[in-house]
Amino acid sequence: MEDEGATSTALNEADCNGRETRTETAPAGAIVDDIDGPKEVPPLLPPRPNQVDSLERPSTPLPARPKFQAQPTTALSSIDIQTLSFPDGSRGTFSSTDNTASPSAAGTSVLDYSHRRGSQSRNEADDNASLQTFTGTTHTGGGDLESLLGGHNTQSAAWKMLAGQSETINPFETIEHLENDKLAVFEQEFDEIQDVDSEMGNEEQLLEQFKSKLKHYMIFSSAGKPIYSRHGDVNLINGYIGVIQTIISFYEESNDPLQSFTAGDTKFVVSAQGPLYFVAISRLGESEAQLRIQLDALYMQILSTLTLPRLTQIFTNRPSTDLRRPLEGTDVLLSSLADTFTKGSASTLLSALECLKIRKSQRHVINNTLLKSRTDKLLYGLIVAGGRLVSVVRPKRHSLHPSDLQLIFNMLFEAKSIRSGGGENWIPLCLPGFNNTGYVYMYVSFLDADSDSDENNPLPNPTPEPTSTTSRDDAIAILLISTDKESFYDLQQMRDAVVTQLQKSGSLDIIKAAVRAGRPSTTDIVPGTQLRHFLYKSRANVQFTSSSYAPHFNSLLSHRRLLSLYQTLHATTHARTTHTKVQHLVSRSAIALAWSTP
Repeated sequence: MEDEGATSTALNEADCNGRETRTETAPAGAIVDDIDGPKEVPPLLPPRPNQVDSLERPSTPLPARPKFQAQPTTALSSIDIQTLSFPDGSRGTFSSTDNTASPSAAGTSVLDYSHRRGSQSRNEADDNASLQTFTGTTHTGGGDLESLLGGHNTQSAAWKMLAGQSETINPFETIEHLENDKLAVFEQEFDEIQDVDSEMGNEEQLLEQFKSKLKHYMIFSSAGKPIYSRHGDVNLINGYIGVIQTIISFYEESNDPLQSFTAGDTKFVVSAQGPLYFVAISRLGESEAQLRIQLDALYMQILSTLTLPRLTQIFTNRPSTDLRRPLEGTDVLLSSLADTFTKGSASTLLSALECLKIRKSQRHVINNTLLKSRTDKLLYGLIVAGGRLVSVVRPKRHSLHPSDLQLIFNMLFEAKSIRSGGGENWIPLCLPGFNNTGYVYMYVSFLDADSDSDENNPLPNPTPEPTSTTSRDDAIAILLISTDKESFYDLQQMRDAVVTQLQKSGSLDIIKAAVRAGRPSTTDIVPGTQLRHFLYKSRANVQFTSSSYAPHFNSLLSHRRLLSLYQTLHATTHARTTHTKVQHLVSRSAIALAWSTP
């Protein structure tokens, strides 16, 4: 085939430097004929310049290579930028190399990466040389992270701002205005609902209030007779009780009793106790086991008034009996117990007792005082202060069940009916944990925690003024329990002897001082700690202790949030499918840890 491309003539010309520059023109693409037709062949590439020419070309000077730090670092540049989120929702970026805060409006920072644009092959050796291995060190080259780990730079701007806000903003007090924030209306949880008035036509309004409550307790008989409801009167809850009873009866006919079920974020728990049904409806995130313990406590409260044989006899003779008449006057006790569960009770959650914090030697003196003054008719002798147990004497073969003490404390300190009367009280009651078939008789005497001891007047005034405002947190009471209903005067003499001896030994002043001091704070136990609250239960002693709820968990809302956190940890730790003994929980408001020891 004939080549039609013309080849240009090579020219040698002299440039301005006196050198010869050789210029060639590449031949045009040749056309080759083959079977499929003519095909164009690409032209040859120009020759590559030799090394001598490339060395003599004018070049742009490279910037000086930045000096690497002499220690390991996670910084992207010589300036380490840190972004912090504060409890109030604001964010800021800070440099760890100086102590001046420079919050960024956009929340991000632009770093200079120009020194990293060099050739990878040219920097490979230097980068490899900068890699070092360090062990057993937490040094990070300064900054706020170092101050967290105990470094010298503890006064950085970011740390100061974060520490300042942590003291003024309590995340447990804030209400998150979200659709799933159930506690946003918790302040109205205990507002009473009026009775239904057919003439005024307020039923629709009352139904809305009834549905807005986060927790309900209902008690009714197997015949469908309502007995108790924490919210709403009989006319308002009759329809709901009928629906619940129908569901329960359907499962009973199938020989599969209904235990619990969940509808959305609401949990229903049913407990059948003989002829009575107890139902708990909760949107507070409690587990089935926790709600069942609360229903058992309500059942114990009813037994403390009627005893089991009498309750059985009533419904055996007439299954459709209205139990509200025999239980008349106990609604206050049931409601106070239900409200305690709704607010959050550590004693109920842990099924344990809380004791007043005093020295072991001081408690030993108080115990000996009760033992030396006891009468033959005494069954149990207790000294209670601020809702916490100080001392107890009992027979060797009879222990005092925590559920029985919970009923006693609820009657004395929560219901306020006995404490408001003051003076001496003689109360027949049934302690189901001790004996659910009969009554015992309890002598109760309250002492004034604010009055000082006086040897000339060793006995406190048995009839304080009705205007006394002694609260649950500072009330001191002596409880003497006997099985003999004629032992009032014997127990009264024992009480006088105990008070006299406590004043002589100074034990009464010690109890009053401990009540005023309250629970210790976490900083009293571990100075400088960031821990806000803790609970500890001794399973061997069936007792628990806790730190003070002040100042972070004093309000109703913050206390409920704290107990909800404890309930979540407790339910997770003691779930049937749980095999780990340590649970760690991180949320937007707190970091919590639960540890179940052997």
